[in-house]
Amino acid sequence: MTTTTAGVNGTATGGPLTKLRAIAPWIGLAARLGLAFVWAYAGWEKALDPDQAAYAVRGYDVLPDDLVEPVGYALPYLELGLALLLVIGLGTRLVASLSALLLLVFIAGIAQAWARGLAIDCGCFGGGGPVEPDKTAYLEEILRDCGFMLLAIWLIVFPRTRLSADAWLFPEEQSYADDHTDDEDPDQDEDERNTDADEYRGDANPNPGTREPKGPEIT
Repeated sequence: MTTTTAGVNGTATGGPLTKLRAIAPWIGLAARLGLAFVWAYAGWEKALDPDQAAYAVRGYDVLPDDLVEPVGYALPYLELGLALLLVIGLGTRLVASLSALLLLVFIAGIAQAWARGLAIDCGCFGGGGPVEPDKTAYLEEILRDCGFMLLAIWLIVFPRTRLSADAWLFPEEQSYADDHTDDEDPDQDEDERNTDADEYRGDANPNPGTREPKGPEIT
């Protein structure tokens, strides 16, 4: 049973989950903008040189030749689109899910290149293609993308964030800070909650679970 402290009005306050829900929208805002910056930077660098982006895709030696250029040319605009939606905060959970999926593809691509002994630069932020064997940085690239994945996972779990179009378009959905469904222990019945309130007012019932009569004392 979660331990809570009764407030002046008799409602329970505190609790780890309640505190987490109070700050989750602000953490989500930071995660949303951080992931947006990643996609904006990566997409912009690729869009400046789409031929180089296609060259980087070819270096992974995974896709058929007919798909290399379409994927290389489309990828920058996909990343820029994800960045724009994250900045706006529109469809955050869906965008975060797509981001996580794309990051998984990147991680898998880097891992297979490493396992096959290919010597390439990932081209995640421009550039890419074959490099000298001593110039590879597969582990660092995988760990970096795993860090970005954590941002996406947070937004999947907690999609409601501050300063977002989602909150403006769907105001009827309460934010985490306003959600009091966990303020009261669901396993605590009404009599127990009333007893907690009495204890706070200095009128504790000596027999928990029962209510004392409030009539005149009989001698």
